[in-house]
Amino acid sequence: MFMGSFCLLGQTKSDAIAIRSIYNYHLSNSKSYSNLHDLCKNIGGRLSGSPQAAKAVEWAAKAMWDAGADTVFLVPCMVPHWERGAKEIGEIRNRKDIKNLSVCALGGSVETGASGILAQVVEVASFEELDKLGEKGVRGKIVFYNVSFNPEWINTGASYGSNVKYRTSGASRAAKWGAVASVVKSMTLSDNDFPHTGVMNYDTLVKEKIPAFAISAKGARELAEELHREKNSSLYLFSDCKMLKDEPSFSVVGEIRGNETPNDILVAGGHLDSWDLGEGAHDDGAGVVQSIEILAAIKNCKIKNKKTIRVIAFMNEENGLRGANAYLAFAEKEKKRHLGAIESDGGGLSPRSLGISTQGDTLLYFKKWNPLFAPYDIQIIGGGGGADVGPLKKMGAFEMSLIVDNQRYFDYHHTRDDVFENVHKRELELGAAAMTALIYLFDKYGF
Repeated sequence: MFMGSFCLLGQTKSDAIAIRSIYNYHLSNSKSYSNLHDLCKNIGGRLSGSPQAAKAVEWAAKAMWDAGADTVFLVPCMVPHWERGAKEIGEIRNRKDIKNLSVCALGGSVETGASGILAQVVEVASFEELDKLGEKGVRGKIVFYNVSFNPEWINTGASYGSNVKYRTSGASRAAKWGAVASVVKSMTLSDNDFPHTGVMNYDTLVKEKIPAFAISAKGARELAEELHREKNSSLYLFSDCKMLKDEPSFSVVGEIRGNETPNDILVAGGHLDSWDLGEGAHDDGAGVVQSIEILAAIKNCKIKNKKTIRVIAFMNEENGLRGANAYLAFAEKEKKRHLGAIESDGGGLSPRSLGISTQGDTLLYFKKWNPLFAPYDIQIIGGGGGADVGPLKKMGAFEMSLIVDNQRYFDYHHTRDDVFENVHKRELELGAAAMTALIYLFDKYGF
């Protein structure tokens, strides 16, 4: 049974005017793009536990106050602290020459040691292929996971989800058979020379921890070609990374208190941390500045929100989700109702839809808002959420997400090319406007 009064005819001029004013604000007066420039250029990459991440916490708190938050507070969490160290080296070495390859250490990896690792390479396209080789075919060698995105899948995120296991688990799966290091082809469809970092994990049931690397798509192609020409070629790898003790950090929360039911909470957020190679512009500076600008839009459009609207810059999405879990613990103690939570973590690209994690009659209820989004080429669809808002499902919140055109996202994801210059101002602002409009409707009509 639907709760709250709502019908299609009730989507009146007042809603259309309010949403038009929201879009006008974001497209003409928003500070999301200038805020992103400030975050990227004056702070840069913000890996959890780093000095840059600590600066980003202060930056986010100030940005929320400036956007018009009634209250800003910090939710503490302990986060992992991994450092990359000196620049990594990757070289193909054969009987004739040495060829440099673009590689990087995966987040959480152990180092190679000062002398590096030189060994022959075994190329595999799956864990099943690795297991068939077994110890006889793998011991003492470097395992190269040469696995590409499926180009026939339209949703690049689905390809990422299918392949990311080689990044997260590949090192321990290789170590089980006696490998000395692992290398994974970067998670992208683009044939560029940017290696993609990202978190990896060691299996506690596998005693040996071996260094884990990513190689650029171009480098993977060159390495595969070399192995097909000269099977006895060796690969040299060097990394200087290390894991330090956990560091204290914070997720940053800013809110505008509700005028009617302030103990009912709507959340919008993105993650403040990023990988260290680039500036964390698409992943996820874009989501953070879009969420913060929801506060400014509500104030500037003079929207009298019924429920409390809370914006969160989550810490440690990339390698731990410590910030999201700490906020859940805080929310459980606070005992306020979390009704819905929208996340932007797909990059500052053109918005395509708004996903809500429900189905059946409940989804049809929300889809009644689609006529209001039609002028902006947005529709509400089933399936939404994200890593940071996911834990709030335990609180009864609808998980929601901004869904963007992701064809170019994995060109930048976790690379040194994830910089401010690769975010388009209008695309960023359109995404923020769509998020704000959904929050406006959810606040007004609820469920």
